[in-house]
Amino acid sequence: MEKRYDFDRVIDRRGTGSVMYDRCKEMFGREDILPLWVADMGFAACPDITQALADRITGHPIYGYSVPLEDYWQSIIDWQRDRNGLEFTTDECCFIGGIVHGFGLVINHFTRPGDKIVIQEPVYHPFRMLITGNDRMVVNNALRRTSDGFYEMDLEGLERIFKEEQPRMMVLCNPHNPIGIAWPADVQRQVAALARKYGVIVFSDEIHGDLILKGQRHTSFLTVSDDARAVGIVMGAPSKTFNIAGIVSSWCVIKNPDLRKPFFHHLEANELCSPNFLSMTATRAAYRHGGEWLSQCLNYIEGNIDMVVDYCRQHIPGITAIKPQASFLVWLDCTGLGLEHDALIDLFVNKARIGLNDGAMFGKSGSGFMRLNVAVPRSLLRQGLKQLADAIATLGIQPAH
Repeated sequence: MEKRYDFDRVIDRRGTGSVMYDRCKEMFGREDILPLWVADMGFAACPDITQALADRITGHPIYGYSVPLEDYWQSIIDWQRDRNGLEFTTDECCFIGGIVHGFGLVINHFTRPGDKIVIQEPVYHPFRMLITGNDRMVVNNALRRTSDGFYEMDLEGLERIFKEEQPRMMVLCNPHNPIGIAWPADVQRQVAALARKYGVIVFSDEIHGDLILKGQRHTSFLTVSDDARAVGIVMGAPSKTFNIAGIVSSWCVIKNPDLRKPFFHHLEANELCSPNFLSMTATRAAYRHGGEWLSQCLNYIEGNIDMVVDYCRQHIPGITAIKPQASFLVWLDCTGLGLEHDALIDLFVNKARIGLNDGAMFGKSGSGFMRLNVAVPRSLLRQGLKQLADAIATLGIQPAH
């Protein structure tokens, strides 16, 4: 009989060091809010992972230096091959201590201060912060809004940037955060061809790659063409997929030996690519045994997304929920409320008492938007939506369109 997992269970996370809950005061100026911001789930982690960690911790009481066992690497290889069609060998992959950390390592290895790096706003804000924080220059190839309200890549603008700005690197958020775009293979092929033509390295962040929603598919950058394999650096992890972000367990794949060998050598020489035994245990359990849990989790998330889209349409006409193709993040277009930036933040935080990510942090084109994490028990999500609708009604806000 198929095991059913409980995603309706509300778990109190306050006082556990949870960024989602225990940084509310710092982030929003108050603690009496429902936080729906940080991109980790409000669900209990996959039980197979919990059991594997418990078995390792209680089953063997020595926690000394550890080396990756072969099945650790093989579990990553098998999962990526079977789920995403990405094939690689153990020599072509390595452990990375987190995607953001890994991007910082890539920046400092492959670029120099003053070099230009392309991002595509509105996009995950640590990309911009890492680039400027390491004295590199951000070049924005902004995404374009389409007639149906979704987004597309400006490939003409990208080539113009490659030609005129001569960047050293480009960040491909794949799938895209915060919009949830599952980039098609053809678009990625065009990016790869341009990058190879103009000598640009492509860093593809694929941490949301296993959170693909119905009717879509994840296409890893390294699978689309020889051009992509020549210029591409891909990083991913089981952390978002299985709600184990607090256990650092990321990986990096580089096919081109001219990029891979010096970078991997640098990581090894500086002891930056050694997973601890908990990372290996959790990763192996996730990729070997977590498939059914993930399937049910994605079905639940889809239900939550549909509820948000329908609720906004019926009860909050000034807000349009843009349905993602991947991930559990929903990009809310709040421009229909006709509010200035500070008033919009005040509405969500002080009136509705819900904490979301301010869209402006993802770039100027994100102003007037909010990012909502829907990977929470449905009762909490419904509560947050009602608080928002009630706050708007109390203020008497009339939609601007």
